[in-house]
Amino acid sequence: MAALHKIPESVLVVLHTADLDVLLIRRADASEHWQSVTGSKDSWDEDFRQTAAREVQEETGILCAEGSFLAPMLHDWQLENVYEIYPQWRHRYAPGVVRNRERVFGLQVPAGTPVQLSPREHTAYQWLPYHVAAQTCFSPSNAEAILMLPRFLL
Repeated sequence: MAALHKIPESVLVVLHTADLDVLLIRRADASEHWQSVTGSKDSWDEDFRQTAAREVQEETGILCAEGSFLAPMLHDWQLENVYEIYPQWRHRYAPGVVRNRERVFGLQVPAGTPVQLSPREHTAYQWLPYHVAAQTCFSPSNAEAILMLPRFLL
């Protein structure tokens, strides 16, 4: 059962190819915002890996859940960001909640992997060299994670 309010624990998943091209998706509710896959836990007992796999599938159509072909390519980078929730999105959280804890993952996919966006959430996507992707995304923590990508290559 989904929580009444968004849970202030989320994931950031940097989707990339072996050549360090990074997938960015444009938000439907803020068209100037390009980002990696992000999303909150659906329940307090959902672990971060499950959240990451679910959000990747919901936002891109790419399967990486346990048992899928790409499951071994989903890597928990053991990094967390704590940031202030943007004021325009605080209404989604319980009263008084102003900070979110975000766990960072990487998912390496083959070049040419098809992307099927959820039009309710995102309106466009692009694959960019990682340093260009870092400059393009709106979130500082997202940009920082993308710039760390070379350290986490398989």
